[in-house]
Amino acid sequence: MITKTFTMSIYNKKFWWKISLILFAILIGVGSLYYTNNLVKQLAHEESQKIELWAEATRRLGSSETDNQDFGFLLEVVQNNRTVPVILTDSGNHIISYRNLDSVKALDSAYLRQQLQLMIEKGKRITIHVGPYNKNYVYYKESVILTQLRIYPYVQLGIIVLFILVSYLAFSSSRKAEQNQVWIGLTKETAHQLGTPTSSLMAVTEILREKGIEPTLIDELENDVRRLTIITDRFSKVGSRPSLSHENISQLIEEVVQYLRHRIPSNIDVQLRLEPDLTAPISRTLFAWVIENVCKNAVDAVESNGTITIEAKQYKNKILIDISDTGKGIPKSKFKTIFKPGYTTKVRGWGLGLSLAKRIVENYHKGKIFVLNSEIDKGSTFRIILKTGKTATDGNA
Repeated sequence: MITKTFTMSIYNKKFWWKISLILFAILIGVGSLYYTNNLVKQLAHEESQKIELWAEATRRLGSSETDNQDFGFLLEVVQNNRTVPVILTDSGNHIISYRNLDSVKALDSAYLRQQLQLMIEKGKRITIHVGPYNKNYVYYKESVILTQLRIYPYVQLGIIVLFILVSYLAFSSSRKAEQNQVWIGLTKETAHQLGTPTSSLMAVTEILREKGIEPTLIDELENDVRRLTIITDRFSKVGSRPSLSHENISQLIEEVVQYLRHRIPSNIDVQLRLEPDLTAPISRTLFAWVIENVCKNAVDAVESNGTITIEAKQYKNKILIDISDTGKGIPKSKFKTIFKPGYTTKVRGWGLGLSLAKRIVENYHKGKIFVLNSEIDKGSTFRIILKTGKTATDGNA
């Protein structure tokens, strides 16, 4: 119960850490957008006032009411507009003059008409009355600086999201690397620790046989010693690059099931539906471990009377292995979670069996293992996919 509680606590912390990270990014983005939008509104208002002043100065420069004292000031007002693009037209929208447009492109009249049309569509126009009957129009649009400022918060938000994403991936990669080191160190040490007593037990069986001890007892002891040797070999291969060889998958499954039949409750029936002579490049020792772990998971799911069915068949250049049970089922939300290290629903357990199976299948054999389907209180089916050709390559678990 302690292990289960501890595991769920870890997953809850991870979940809330991710939620907090997302909320923090959203908060920064919303705050940046709000502040920048307010700033843009203020600058847009100031630009409008500047253009109105520019328009008034232009009107007065063209009128007879300006004296020599005001002329220099008005000319300075007109010349001080160095950022806001403007076009001055007559009442028929014929261009009289322009300012702050691309000087090279402006040599083309089509470009000027295009810019004028854009300004007309945005509806930013100031009317200048010239005399009692004539009037000119000043069209303008936002400055380049103001346009860039409108885009800036979205760019900033994108950078923040990218930074958080890169940080998260780097953190996850570092954590996985650390977990891999722990896995490898643990398995290597376990293999080392098992090696010495296993060798001693092999010597003891020979001594007992020489002393005439009951042969059946010695045979059972030798079976257990061979089992310990297999387990030691499995642990020694984790973290290494095992060589893959073409093996008979059907025969291997039969051997694993034969071993398990004597060690699972008698009220659980194991049925095999195997196509003969299915071969694939595998590490025999490690892949047998996969079948054993998935079968044990099925046994735990059944709990009482039930059936475990193992079906293996070839489809094109792949071998499909389905391990089904009539157990309690798995919620759809947990289809991927159950393969994570430490996740378990058992009171006593470390939650490593399915995680190790996934590492062996996907990292060593470049295959796939997943929950094919499941219904609560009706059962589940796990599917393992292996390539039959020589395309599978070595990998690290």
